[in-house]
Amino acid sequence: MTDFTAKPDVRPANPNFSSGPCSKRPGWSLDGLSDAPLGRSHRAKPGKAKLAEAIELTRKVLQVPEDYRIGIVPASDTGAVEMALWSMLGARGVDMLAWESFGAGWVTDVVKQLKLDNARVLQAPYGELPDLAEVNFSNDVVFTWNGTTSGVRVPNGDWIPADREGLTICDATSAAFAQDLAFDKLDVVTFSWQKVLGGEAAHGVLILSPRAVERLESYTPAWPLPKIFRLTKGGKLIEGIFRGETINTPSMLCVEDYLDALKWSDDIGGLDGLRARADANLAVLADWVAQTGWVDFLASDPATRSNTSICLKVVDAEIQSLATDQQAAFAKAIVGALDAEGVAYDIGAYRDAPSGLRIWAGATVETSDLKALTTWLDWAFAAEKSKLAQAA
Repeated sequence: MTDFTAKPDVRPANPNFSSGPCSKRPGWSLDGLSDAPLGRSHRAKPGKAKLAEAIELTRKVLQVPEDYRIGIVPASDTGAVEMALWSMLGARGVDMLAWESFGAGWVTDVVKQLKLDNARVLQAPYGELPDLAEVNFSNDVVFTWNGTTSGVRVPNGDWIPADREGLTICDATSAAFAQDLAFDKLDVVTFSWQKVLGGEAAHGVLILSPRAVERLESYTPAWPLPKIFRLTKGGKLIEGIFRGETINTPSMLCVEDYLDALKWSDDIGGLDGLRARADANLAVLADWVAQTGWVDFLASDPATRSNTSICLKVVDAEIQSLATDQQAAFAKAIVGALDAEGVAYDIGAYRDAPSGLRIWAGATVETSDLKALTTWLDWAFAAEKSKLAQAA
């Protein structure tokens, strides 16, 4: 019989399992960023060339259609989503889908900040999806592809009709580069490169379909737009944004780091290679959960389980019998024990989510590290439960 109170012999080589910023790619080093044009204007030829290269490599690796625009924008994924919401909504009704913290945040923006009285909210608790059959596509639709804080993703794009009347605005920040985004069903796609590719923070990516561009050029919202949100001038799209002429000053060091991750992605097979790595990582954790009695996925349906932000809950009967705050304290104790051992950093559940664990399993994480982590998770659970028994 395995003694889970004994510390495992094998440690993860890389203990970084944070859900954002995520782990750097295997083999990453600062030396790989030596070609960054530091101390130069981002509007000079070298800077513009780097930004244009980042856009084109994004298109290649992420398999973005040629007639979609790709822009690098300020303020991470949040900035990219806000630009879309404030610039495009209000032309028609809007369905807001929310099943975790970030989706709920977009609901707050639309209902309480933009104050749209034609907004319809479809919600589901953590671990589940709203009824996608209830979505009204004569409205605009805003949703997250992958719920970063719940580990629940939409299964595919089949629920979105090709002949929709409204726009689909998709926050894809923890899905891009790990899951198949149905671009033919998506009009606005946003992400931040510190998620799946482990880039440095503060930059967002905004991808627009021709339908989204048409909305921008034909519709003027009733509210004023800050400069940082403006995508049009004189009723026309500001095309320079989508050639690398950014609205504000980007960090060329961060851009170089993104390029490094994109080139690595291309070398391992592009999107197919990235998704295969993330799927293999999910399989490791799924196999472990299937044979482990004390833990389960927060996502109730296997078809909607994320292969990046994997959220787990403690289901041990004795722990479940504790008060809610005691259950949360137990989960935090597991997280703290693994952090103290230096085998897993930043794996606690998101602050607004149910108590438990959140383990990043995207493509930059090695499968061998996740296999090693599972033995340490069992050790930490056994050690913390032993402490409870001693205190009783």
